[in-house]
Amino acid sequence: VWTLGVEGLGDEQDKLVTIDVNPKSKTYSKVVSVLSVGGRNEAHHSGLSDDRHYLWAGGLDSNKIFIFDVHTNPRKPTLHKVITDFVEKTGGIVGPHTFYALPGRMMVSGLSNNKDNGGRTGLAEYNSKGEFVASHWLPTDGDLRGAKKEGKFADGYGYDVRVQPRRNIMLTSSFTGWSNYMMDFGQMLQDGEAMKRFGNTMVVWDLHTRKPKKVIDVPGAPLEIRCAWGANNNYCFTTTALTSKIWLIYEDENGEWQGKAVADIGDPAKVPLPVDISITSDDQGLWVNTFMDGNARYFDISDPFNPVQKYGEEIGGQVNMISQSWDGKRAYFSTSLLGNWDKDSNGEMQWVKLYEWDDEKLELSHKWTVDFYKEKLGRAHQMRFGAYSLYSSKTDNKKEVTLLDK
Repeated sequence: VWTLGVEGLGDEQDKLVTIDVNPKSKTYSKVVSVLSVGGRNEAHHSGLSDDRHYLWAGGLDSNKIFIFDVHTNPRKPTLHKVITDFVEKTGGIVGPHTFYALPGRMMVSGLSNNKDNGGRTGLAEYNSKGEFVASHWLPTDGDLRGAKKEGKFADGYGYDVRVQPRRNIMLTSSFTGWSNYMMDFGQMLQDGEAMKRFGNTMVVWDLHTRKPKKVIDVPGAPLEIRCAWGANNNYCFTTTALTSKIWLIYEDENGEWQGKAVADIGDPAKVPLPVDISITSDDQGLWVNTFMDGNARYFDISDPFNPVQKYGEEIGGQVNMISQSWDGKRAYFSTSLLGNWDKDSNGEMQWVKLYEWDDEKLELSHKWTVDFYKEKLGRAHQMRFGAYSLYSSKTDNKKEVTLLDK
């Protein structure tokens, strides 16, 4: 769990917290390792390397990237490398957000830039050793970089990145820049100019050339992108933070990628602020977390053009991330969004919780909670299942294969 340090709590530093999630273990549901990295960097997202040996994790404020060895001893990760020249090497990209592994590569999406701290940004490509390879700036009205502008917007904003290798496409979404995400949440909501500084686009890229092909209007700050798993399901979902809608990004019968708003999330007038989403492994369900009301909602997406909410439950005063087990029977939730956006409280809103999911009864049942304030850890942000043994095994010829491949 990549965790934000909190002033006056414990060692006050950002840290990688390891929780034992093996039900057969004596330390099940307990914190088994805490690795502090020094200072507060606005710890946010992380991503495993292509071989799952390393976890890359970023700081949205310091622009540092921490690379942890989670393979040698999954119970006790170590800090392998720190990248401190991200802004310099990338030519001004600020706010390393998503870490998405490609073969021999790590694609890092940015949120901002060092010229005006606004939302215009790019992608930074590294090799697996942590060496900078290239920057890929997002298309804007002033420089479309060869992309076709589909609607009103070409804002150049960034947030998440996902790929569909079999279709040779990469997708990016758009949020806001450093000047907003480091601002006090209440102050920002009252600032008319600040509220104009949110992204309204998704970009379709050629994966292999890294060239943008098309800019699609998706108004209201599309955040997380999650693509369908099925080999013939050429579509992805995103949700818009400001307008509370589920959007389907799909390949049409002509091979063109399109965007369509397909469902509301709760009451958009109340701005529940959808944050993390997760597709079940059979492509039948979509979990959507909403920050403001602390709810988790489950949508039936068997018809991706018509998602239908089947279940909802308040997980806590606020909720951000969700991680599912591959069999869909367990859902882990965490809380923190941004250091200056989290709700004011005495810490009762900062935790990791495990729920079991019954997909026949359509209900969650709470199993355990790790209270990150009580344990003086900080604000729990993103979770990753890091044990390499979960994903590999030995065949007769000693070749390692993933369990998912089997």
